[in-house]
Amino acid sequence: MLEIKNLHVEVEGQKILKGIDLQVPKGEVHAIMGPNGSGKSTLSYVVAGKDDYEITEGDILWNGESILEMDPDERVASGVFLAFQYPIEIPGVATMTFMRTAINAVRKARGQDELAIPDMMKLIQGKAKDLAVKPDMLKRGLNVGFSGGEKKRMEILQMALLEPGLCILDETDSGLDIDALRVVSEGVNALRGAERSMLVITHYQRLLDYIVPDKVHVMSDGRIVKTGDKELALELEASGYAEYGEDAA
Repeated sequence: MLEIKNLHVEVEGQKILKGIDLQVPKGEVHAIMGPNGSGKSTLSYVVAGKDDYEITEGDILWNGESILEMDPDERVASGVFLAFQYPIEIPGVATMTFMRTAINAVRKARGQDELAIPDMMKLIQGKAKDLAVKPDMLKRGLNVGFSGGEKKRMEILQMALLEPGLCILDETDSGLDIDALRVVSEGVNALRGAERSMLVITHYQRLLDYIVPDKVHVMSDGRIVKTGDKELALELEASGYAEYGEDAA
């Protein structure tokens, strides 16, 4: 279970998160909605261990253990995965080499045997087919020349291969057309399970038509100001964020 306790975060002296309390039990999908500047992406980055954020108060527990002192790679090994809003291109880094290295590094950190190349190829190609990742994409540089939808599919492929216990999706719907959104959402839904927690960050309700959450949280000005069921997302789509002191983004 992910448990965030009274989390306060600053960037260059500016307060971004102002006392976040949140629990995401295993087996549940929670959505965080809110306008630009409310702190949604900051929360995802802090949980994943991104640098440049100063935690001034509070704690983040994953399966009962504080992860604040863990480096990002240690958090990944413990089961934390962040899918970025804008996956970057990395010229010169072959996609297959990147994924083989990442998978075996995580397996080693978890006390598992590394996979031999034939077994690795079979695993990656099988998962890629399920997510409509074309074979030629696996032969290129990581995300190089990919469309927005292809980049998101590649991240969900990485998520499927690393088998995290906590999946954080930071505005995965950004830049996706309806077909790409459906394919990516199907990939996410395939990973739902009793031992996996998911935190889905989004502006818009349309993503939650495909990835139906157990709970929805509204963030405004660095705080969670309301929590409800999936119907709350529909209310926000209709009324915007004016009630929470913000204009709709």
